[in-house]
Amino acid sequence: MRSFFALSGAGGFFFFSAWLLMIFAGILHDEIGINPFGYGTSLVATIGLWLVVAPAAGAIATSMRRRS
Repeated sequence: MRSFFALSGAGGFFFFSAWLLMIFAGILHDEIGINPFGYGTSLVATIGLWLVVAPAAGAIATSMRRRS
């Protein structure tokens, strides 16, 4: 049952992190030289980042578990 709640928490964090990405891109667009983008683009960018980072984090966690 614990993994079910962890999955729903990750889903909520996904939408929150996409919103934060959109907000910070809007604030910093002049300094970093990009056009501000909307929530839909932010969702796509966030899922892309999560698809890259999640396997790496899983591999690190697995290797740490094997050491101990």
